[in-house]
Amino acid sequence: MAEGVIEHRSYARVGLLGNPSDVYFGRTISFSLSNFWATVVLRPSDELVITPHPKHDLVNFSSLDHLVNRLQSEGYYGGVRLLMAICKVFYNYCREHKISLHQRKFALSYDTNIPRQAGLSGSSAIVSAALNCLLDFYKVRDQIKVEIRPNLVLSAEKELGIVAGLQDRVAQIYGGLVYMEFSQEHMDKLGHGIYTPMDINLLPPLHLVYAENPSDSGKVHSTVKQRWLDGDKFIITTMAEVADLALHGKTAILEKNYSKLAELMNRNFDLRRSMFGDDVIGALNIKMVEAARKVGAASKFTGSGGAVIVFCPNGQSQVKLLEEECRKAGFIVEPVKIAQSNLSRG
Repeated sequence: MAEGVIEHRSYARVGLLGNPSDVYFGRTISFSLSNFWATVVLRPSDELVITPHPKHDLVNFSSLDHLVNRLQSEGYYGGVRLLMAICKVFYNYCREHKISLHQRKFALSYDTNIPRQAGLSGSSAIVSAALNCLLDFYKVRDQIKVEIRPNLVLSAEKELGIVAGLQDRVAQIYGGLVYMEFSQEHMDKLGHGIYTPMDINLLPPLHLVYAENPSDSGKVHSTVKQRWLDGDKFIITTMAEVADLALHGKTAILEKNYSKLAELMNRNFDLRRSMFGDDVIGALNIKMVEAARKVGAASKFTGSGGAVIVFCPNGQSQVKLLEEECRKAGFIVEPVKIAQSNLSRG
């Protein structure tokens, strides 16, 4: 790599248990998924440049047909806005906290292979990789605590109207498998949750199932959040039960009680479905979960829809049945690869 060039990779993330209670002062267990990633490269430059991606930020089209088809499959937004937003949030944070930054300039570019709208946190992967580049370029990694960095990633996304919680950003900044508590007391007192890394080798083999043309993951929290804020008892008690699944899941994982883990995963999806309803969850997402359940596997969303995480407690023979069921339904199945923790690098 050329002198002064900084490159960081940030992986997709899977919410294993407790999501979406991270938005409701709950608890979650998540891990970073090394099957997919985003990379951001920072090069020293005479001008400050945010480089558009040749595919994801396309502005030249062969025809009107091409333009419309591209928008229908990829949406209006690429990654340029994400890189700009984290630059702004990083700069403002450093200014507010009297962290001095040198005046040298840079060019930022990105690439990603994370499937779009699959509930795998593709946007925050780009943002967290870019934040790591900025921390190294300005040599301020020691001045911005690791617990705070997920907040910066989330702030950048909030600038752009992306609806999300801290869970995804914690999983991507920390890497590996992480148990997270977001109690109101911690959030008010510390400004962040309590994040406990766990050994990735405690997990059984897992599989990812996703659709090639999934739903939009950004609209899913909306009505439930309002009902929760309005004091809806059903939503408040059900969301608290979802948060408890992560607490019980932590024990199950530590004890390698995988039948309990399967039960908790299934319960997580059933509780989500009871709160959000089938119209919000979407027929395609339900079909994915049911494809796994049809063969006796446990399954739930990785995020807000578009992909599911599956555990086959009966081993390889059940995996074969899962693959066959998903092939018939037109879904993709991949064995999960869990990324190592990032914490050793600071």
